This record gives sequence, structure tokens and C-alpha cells, in this order.
Amino acid sequence: MEGKPPCQAGARPVCGYAGRSQIRQVALRGKVKNALDEARMLMLGAQVLLGFQYRAFFEKGYEKLGPAERALELAALFAMLLTLGLLFLPPARHRIVEHGGDTARFHRFVMTVMWVALMPFGIGLSFALAVAGNRIAGASGGAASGAIAFAAALALWYGHFARKDRQQEEEPEDAMEETPIEQKIVEVLTEARILLPGAQALLGFQLAMVLMETFPLLPHPVQMVHLFSLGFVALATVVLMSPAAYHRIVERGRDTERFHAFASRMVLVALALLGPGFAGDLYVVLRRAGYERSALPVALATLAAFYAAWFGAMLLLRRRRSGELRAKQA
Repeated sequence: MEGKPPCQAGARPVCGYAGRSQIRQVALRGKVKNALDEARMLMLGAQVLLGFQYRAFFEKGYEKLGPAERALELAALFAMLLTLGLLFLPPARHRIVEHGGDTARFHRFVMTVMWVALMPFGIGLSFALAVAGNRIAGASGGAASGAIAFAAALALWYGHFARKDRQQEEEPEDAMEETPIEQKIVEVLTEARILLPGAQALLGFQLAMVLMETFPLLPHPVQMVHLFSLGFVALATVVLMSPAAYHRIVERGRDTERFHAFASRMVLVALALLGPGFAGDLYVVLRRAGYERSALPVALATLAAFYAAWFGAMLLLRRRRSGELRAKQA
């Protein structure tokens, strides 16, 4: 047929312009799924360190730490909170802006978020190892432990960017496709699994903290803040597990638009609940660390930053995207 390029021998069973478009769409769909899976892997890696950083302030050994070690522990906690806040951005954008659809713009956003999130994760890990090394091998051992961990992270996570020949051409930013409902459901469940480890890390610390000997030493109002934070995170955990129950009990395992809408709402509700949970126990940790005056402003600023990034920025982006679409249609 004239006007179409001939199919090459031994090629895939698709050819011509339509075939290349189909391959591109399948590739984009797989890229988005893989990017979300990789974000989940990073969150699983951060889960243990995040829980430890919260708990460290209530261990008996914390009293024996010097000022520099305490500062490193606090810096590591803030680094892990920043990592968590960044990793929660892709689910928020995918639900609010993209409505679960797969676009090249969203894939690029996830890659950028992960590229940035690796840095605070590496910093938090190196600070925690520096404290551990200092307790075991002295100041020189602590400095060496932290420096080696950070250098290894930079080399293995960012060293690849020095090889320009390995970078492939990106798809056009406005490339998008009609995502089937089955793929949307796979991705929304993946995003729920991105949030769940962060909730589990804090929930485990919160439940164990009330049994520690140092907890009764906190003022009663601070203990009540911990209780409210515990309630927020426990409820977020229940919310994140509700799509699985809904899918099995209500939909009998069927993939429907109704289930996709329900799961999307649950992801956003969980984000709204996790913000106060993390900020509340940050306040408790700061009070335990002796920052009575700055604890409340820092905790409120952290909550505001989480909400501004997860909801405010995404709503503004959705509004701008809607304006661009209306302008193109006019």
C-alpha cells in the first residue's frame, strides 16, 4: 500500500505509523508503572531508617549522646522527612492532576522527584551511620563511616549522569495515551503501597513509644499530641488498606471505574491524615530533644509544607493544565 513504510523482515507483528504509535504507548505505560515501583522501593528502604530516627530520641542511649551527635540525629530525621515528603508527591500528582492517566509529563515528574529524593535519603543515612560509627570506633570512625556511605551513595546513585552517551532521547512532554482501567487500578494500588510503608514506620514507633521508660517524663499535653498523632496515622493505615477490602468484597475482584475512583479518594484521604501524624510526632520529638520554644512553629511549618506540596501545588497545576486545554480547544 502506498504512503506506508514497508514492514521489515523479522520485525514485530506491528509496523508502519500505527505500529510505532502502539509501541510508544505500551512503552510509556510500562515506564510509568516501573517508575512508581521504583519509588515504592525507595520508600521501603527509607521505612526502617525513618522509624529508627523517630525512636532514637526516646532510647536510653540518647541521653549519653554529645551535642554534635544529637544534632546529627535531628538532621537525619529532617532529611528522612524530606525524603518522605518528596516520595509522596507522585501519588498526589497522579490522582489530582493526571486523574490516573499515563503521560510523558508525569513520568518525567516521577523521575525528577526520585532524583531529588535520593539526596536527602543519602544524607540521612550517612548521618545515622556517623553516629553509630562514633559510638563504636570514636570520632574518626564515625566520620569515616558517614563519609564512605555518602560517597558510595553519590557514586552509585548520581555517577551515571556523568555518562551523557547513556542518556536517551525523551518523549515529547505532551505525549499521553488513553490508559485502560486495568492499568489505572494497578497504578493506584501501587501508589497506596508507596504511602503504606511510611505510615507503618511511624505507626510502629508510636505504638512502642508509650511503653518506653522515657515517655512518662514528657508533659501530659505533649503525650496527648502523641495520642492524636497516633490516631491520625492509625486511621491513615486503615484507609490505605480499604481499597483491597473494597476490591475483594464489593467488586469481587473486578476492575471498574467505581473502584478506581474509590481507591483514588482513599490515597488522597490517607495523605491528608499522614500530614498531621508526622508533624505531630515531630513536635513530640523536638520537645523531647529540648526545643520547647521552636517545637510548635517547626511542626506547624512542616505540616504546612506537606499540605502545600501534596495538595496546594497540585491543585494549582491542575487548574493551569485545565486552562491550557481550554486555550487549545478555543
